[in-house]
Amino acid sequence: MEIYLDNGATTKPFEEVIEKMCQVLKEDYGNPSSLHKKGIDAEKHITESKNIFSKILKVDKKEIYFTSGGTESNNIAILGICDAYKRSGKHIITTSIEHSSVKNTINYLGDNEYEITILPVNEKGLIDVQDLRDSIREDTILVSMMHVNNEIGTIAPIEEIGNIIKEINSNTIFHVDAIQSFGKLNIYPSKWKVDLLSISGHKFHAPKGIGVLYINNKIKINPIIFGGHQQNGIRSGTENVPGIVAIGYAAKKMYDKLEDNREYLYMLKDYIAKRLLSEVDGITINGMDIQEGAPHILSIKVDDVRGEVLLHSLEDKNIYVSTGSACSSNKPSKAGPLQAIGLTNDEALSTIRFGFSVENTTKQLDICIEELTSIIPKLRKFVRM
Repeated sequence: MEIYLDNGATTKPFEEVIEKMCQVLKEDYGNPSSLHKKGIDAEKHITESKNIFSKILKVDKKEIYFTSGGTESNNIAILGICDAYKRSGKHIITTSIEHSSVKNTINYLGDNEYEITILPVNEKGLIDVQDLRDSIREDTILVSMMHVNNEIGTIAPIEEIGNIIKEINSNTIFHVDAIQSFGKLNIYPSKWKVDLLSISGHKFHAPKGIGVLYINNKIKINPIIFGGHQQNGIRSGTENVPGIVAIGYAAKKMYDKLEDNREYLYMLKDYIAKRLLSEVDGITINGMDIQEGAPHILSIKVDDVRGEVLLHSLEDKNIYVSTGSACSSNKPSKAGPLQAIGLTNDEALSTIRFGFSVENTTKQLDICIEELTSIIPKLRKFVRM
């Protein structure tokens, strides 16, 4: 039996999503920019998916743009805003636990005349909102931070943060990386004063290579990709219609049963965490408490065991977990989220991450727990020898 518990890295597409995608590939393969029926049929699929996202997010469908995934959404948001507003200022605020697609993009800007403020976090992965208040200036053009951290599952108080930003400087643009939260939590950009919001399909059972960027129609943004002026010129290039259909269908499927799904994921998380804490010595949960953090992410530190070794030991049993972000190197950076919440580099190297999905079961977790209770003492004995 294969037990896949790395759903923070990617999810297996739903069978219905694959079927919908294949149907479009076979039948509605027209270019949505074409004026004939094949093009019109393809364009209808794009409109339908826009309607799905606008309903979920409670925004105008004209504010929905499709991208190749979360990394591109984050890059368009950050680079596009900074280019559009550079005459207003060159100060950007972010946090110490951002995904590499945000962190590295902002670092690039920092190397090119922009001033960067990086807010620290506490042991739960939360910023001090007073630090945020103190950091916002007249020339602060952008605040970019994630809703749910991909490594430790921290849920940031985005509504509170949005209100603070706009209270101090109404001209400051607020970008939120919602790549790990979309599909698991309710998200309301307009209510939360979020101007741009990034989404990635493969995190909620759509395929890789398709994402969404919400852009408030009241703000300016410059394109970073140039071409045939598709999607109002913000993201030129022939649209990935099969992917757009897939991401819309997956989003609808997740949000039609959001409360039930979230309750189920919390049950799985609580189940494995409590059993591991009671049955295995030297286990510590990283970040927020079980019910405080995201429902699908559990990060644990295993004393005296390398996370990568434990990962491969579980892999031998057809159980798949991760040591952290799939977009990071196998050896965590000294500036990663785990170190940002106070772990030493050695402690970070002793961490594994579980990522749950609605397709996981307690039976699978029982098998995983059984293997862990057997493997961990053996690995510790080997280390001591």
